[in-house]
Amino acid sequence: MKSKKSQNITLSGIEKLLGRQTTVILTAVDERLGKMDERLGKMDERLGKMDERLGEMDERLGKMDERLGKMEIRINQKIERLATTLDKFLKRLTDMEDEFEIMKNDINRMKKVIREKLGIELA
Repeated sequence: MKSKKSQNITLSGIEKLLGRQTTVILTAVDERLGKMDERLGKMDERLGKMDERLGEMDERLGKMDERLGKMEIRINQKIERLATTLDKFLKRLTDMEDEFEIMKNDINRMKKVIREKLGIELA
């Protein structure tokens, strides 16, 4: 059987060994956490740059929206002017067709009177 002193030495040796092993493990974990912190820092920088770019893109899209809005107003004004012009043209065309029908009826009545009064047939 082992004596108490040899058991103490063994226990104290094991404690020292476990202490050293714990220190080595904690150091390795600290190093890995340090590397992870560096990587996370780099990712934060990249995300910051992406945020800046997104802000720039939002600004550009806002300007494009503004320009498109102005273009839409101009196009709508042009369409409105075109519609007004077409309305006027169609009115003139309709008026001319009406006038033509009136003149045609007048000529037919004149032909009838000439045929009845003078006996002359006009083509």
